[in-house]
Amino acid sequence: MEQVKNQIQLPLTIVNGPGDVIIFQRYYKNKKGQQAVEVENTIPPKGGPPMHVHYRQDESLTVIAGTMGIKEPGQPERYITVGQTVVWKAGQPHKFWNAGTDTLHCTGWVAPVDSFIFLLSEIHKSVNAGNGKPSLFDIAYLMRRYKSEFYMLEIPAFVQATFFPFMIFIGSLLGKYKKYADAPEPVQ
Repeated sequence: MEQVKNQIQLPLTIVNGPGDVIIFQRYYKNKKGQQAVEVENTIPPKGGPPMHVHYRQDESLTVIAGTMGIKEPGQPERYITVGQTVVWKAGQPHKFWNAGTDTLHCTGWVAPVDSFIFLLSEIHKSVNAGNGKPSLFDIAYLMRRYKSEFYMLEIPAFVQATFFPFMIFIGSLLGKYKKYADAPEPVQ
């Protein structure tokens, strides 16, 4: 596969403090000709990401072990088990979690990749550095920079529209964002 600018070397494992593990296994071209990434994750009971939306990426997960709870706005909660697959199309808000008592193990893919791996890696780094809570400076910066690709619905829109720009201004004055000097450009 051709090298993409700022492409992160795979495989890459990211872990957050609460115990969620995501392994980005490999890049490949999907049937649409898009760069995709094969993923594997394990999630402890009650773990999982908050309600979010990928504006550009489709995401698919297949349960290998455990039970996955799924919530989409306006829909009742549902559950999938071993061998079942869920696909979220770009722009479809969703939340998933380990709805069982054992570790949830899934495999899947995300396409196109765009800034997806970088963004999740940086969010998890911030969560780990903050002992389970991400830095407000990091979240404000990442959510504003990559707002064309990703949005966290559990952070109120008012906070994202007013508080985040203020945090970014202060963070810039304090030099908090030098670590993002080589960050990939957001896809518009």
